[in-house]
Amino acid sequence: MVDQLLIGLIILGALILFVWNRWRYDLVAMFALLVAATLGLVPANEVFSGFGNAAVITVAAVLIIGHALWRSGVVDALAMLMQRVGGQPLVQMIMLTSITAACSAFISNTGTMAIMIPIALHLSRSGLGHASTVLMPMAFGSLLGGTISLIGTPSNILIADIRHDALGESYGMFDFTPVGLSLTVIGLVFMWVTSRWLVPISGNQQHTQGPYDMGEYLTELWVPPEANCIDATLYEFENKLPDRFIVVAIKRGKEIITAPRPYQRIKAEDILVVEASADTLQRLLDITHVELNADETIADRFLVSDEIHIVEGVVGPNSRLVGRSAADLRLRHRFGVNVLAVARQGQSLQPTLANIRFKPGDVLLLQGNAEILADILRRFGCYPLARRSLRIGANKRIFQPLCYFLAAIVVSALGWVSVPVAFVAAAGAMVLTNVIPLRELYEQVDWPIVVLLAATIPLGGALERTGAAHTIANGVLALGQSAPLVVALALLLVLTMVLSNVVNNAATAVLMAPIALNMAVGLEASPDPFLMAVAIGAALPLLFPLGHQVNILVMGPGGYRFSDYWRLGLPLTVLIIVTAIPLILWFWPPHG
Repeated sequence: MVDQLLIGLIILGALILFVWNRWRYDLVAMFALLVAATLGLVPANEVFSGFGNAAVITVAAVLIIGHALWRSGVVDALAMLMQRVGGQPLVQMIMLTSITAACSAFISNTGTMAIMIPIALHLSRSGLGHASTVLMPMAFGSLLGGTISLIGTPSNILIADIRHDALGESYGMFDFTPVGLSLTVIGLVFMWVTSRWLVPISGNQQHTQGPYDMGEYLTELWVPPEANCIDATLYEFENKLPDRFIVVAIKRGKEIITAPRPYQRIKAEDILVVEASADTLQRLLDITHVELNADETIADRFLVSDEIHIVEGVVGPNSRLVGRSAADLRLRHRFGVNVLAVARQGQSLQPTLANIRFKPGDVLLLQGNAEILADILRRFGCYPLARRSLRIGANKRIFQPLCYFLAAIVVSALGWVSVPVAFVAAAGAMVLTNVIPLRELYEQVDWPIVVLLAATIPLGGALERTGAAHTIANGVLALGQSAPLVVALALLLVLTMVLSNVVNNAATAVLMAPIALNMAVGLEASPDPFLMAVAIGAALPLLFPLGHQVNILVMGPGGYRFSDYWRLGLPLTVLIIVTAIPLILWFWPPHG
């Protein structure tokens, strides 16, 4: 009993830290594992056994394959179909959400959304209407799509592996499909019908050109011969005031210098394009004696050229930018890249840009050399919104990676080889044939997810070994003691869905699966409907933006507030619960 209490306290403490979100979830999970090992709750020879678990290896392989498909343009080819769709907003929404859900069944949700968000934004500027009305349904559609196949989400892979350990047989590639596909269709139809009332139209989306108005924060200044900044470097000029401002371009005669370096010297008759607040601009005019030279076509004339581009990028959930500011990173000094503005939930934050600590979902407006921008976005874990062509190096070899991927699905579905072997082989073939360069192989593995899985799998084993899972299962069963099996199944599904909104879905699956197995034993029923309930619940965190990476990705471009997700997510969650239980019992009879 003491061991049950200890493992319960450790997992509860980890859950609290997950929700608090002060430390990254993989560090929390590893710390919880080490505490459990120190207390003897996890045997010494099993502490790091999670790193060799087949489910963890499969997840890593699927992430690599998903990136290869994303990189080669497979999803792009599907997205191009949107260019042929009619101009009716409802038709466009149906196509956007359907393609997103279909791709997410086999490719990473995050990778799929990275492709589809720019498509939605482009369509919103050419007739779709407010992008905020479609981005949230797309994110939820990608989560629904992940329930369709074994590799649609890491939690499905984990559930299949747990079933193998418990019953000696894993789930196949399409065993999740009957329930998952049915729920996906039901959820999509519900969103098509109700999203116009349930999805908020954010304030920033009243403008169809994105979350920025270039004219509001860029000003053109002329340097007269009597100005006291002549021959000063840009570094010296920009430090004349304690207030933050930058020179983003210089016109000198017929020459236009975009993204000028700090050592560039200012000359008489130069025209400077300056980003500054109104107050800072006035103080700058007073001190340097430069003059206003405003022009409404400033952005087109100075900020973009054949080599210099402007791109909007979303800060990803695991981006290296999170918690750091533009001043910390020194992007302009190190890479020649200007951070022109930051938008958070649709609101421009430019007055204190240099000191803004970036958060997941922030939209950055960056200016610089196209190839450097592509490298910056990739290196720092951001997703381009305005210029999808920034995937420099993508060779558009669509059919080769697609063949490897389909071959892995076929041989694993037919049972010729196991799922881990099939997908590791497919990933290896893509590397050997240079579909994905070797240098990108390990970059595209979401290592925090891998560490999280490797740490929580032994914790899940400890939950089972100490009897805590049995105790919790009995507690859940006691709540519906005199009720039929369907009530216990519903309680399990609800508990899993609530937990998945505050804890990573893979960790939720690992923690809830032992409870599901014990509930099945207590009711003398097949474990399959209970494991399926955990798989569905873990895959569909629809209530909070922090529930899944894709919810965070659309937060900035859609201009959503934290509370906006409830408006569509709560009724959709209720619908999923109401429809999932009969579907699970129909396809996976408890006594069949």
